[in-house]
Amino acid sequence: MADEEIMQGENEGEDAEIYTLVDENGVECQFECIARYDEGENVYFAMLPLDENDSDEYVILKLETDEDGEQSLVSVDDDAEFDKISDIFDDMLFSEVDYDDDKE
Repeated sequence: MADEEIMQGENEGEDAEIYTLVDENGVECQFECIARYDEGENVYFAMLPLDENDSDEYVILKLETDEDGEQSLVSVDDDAEFDKISDIFDDMLFSEVDYDDDKE
């Protein structure tokens, strides 16, 4: 998904942010925003596709604003940028808590 148009956001429950995104072919897909990361002027989202069964893989999208002020979510094409943001999201989402640390 190279270029996504932000179509709508829905709140299901208190914590869930569900978005319907439209790809460049006009296909609508629902995603849950599971994390957001701001770095300077860049904003990144970890989005979990809701249409795929039992998938725990998320998609990283970057918020871009065009010259007309329209916002869209785009894939991160630069490998170094993607690797950096992917590592940050992995740490945010999957870091393990060591509960035995305070027990000696």
